[in-house]
Amino acid sequence: HGNDGSSGSGGGATKAACRAVRNAIEFNSIPGIIEAVPGGRSEMLISVKLGIPLKRENSSEPMEVNLNEVAKVFPYGRLMPIQTVVGGLTFNTGRIVRELGDVDDLAVCVAACVSIGYDSGKRGGEEIHAMHDTKDGN
Repeated sequence: HGNDGSSGSGGGATKAACRAVRNAIEFNSIPGIIEAVPGGRSEMLISVKLGIPLKRENSSEPMEVNLNEVAKVFPYGRLMPIQTVVGGLTFNTGRIVRELGDVDDLAVCVAACVSIGYDSGKRGGEEIHAMHDTKDGN
């Protein structure tokens, strides 16, 4: 599931990334998915990809995100290494709330894709990533 999180009051990209992954898992039926994963919660694999805005407009480097903080959002399962790419966006809000930690009026939006799966144990020449068309119910 994909979602975005924004941080308009302090915390920057890390806060926005945590909010994005939290939103992605809260707005899904993970308990229903867990029942379909052999081994349940302990065997559930979690894949996360974050789209993080650039540090500056003319930079090729994304803003810094504390991935350890993002990992703490997941209460169970086995988290795969978190992938990061340039994405998301920033914009000026026109206000600063110093009591909330603002140092400027920049809001940061991070996009998150969270995928849940399991290790079937199949290896070799098989395709690891499989797509399923839900039209036929499979």
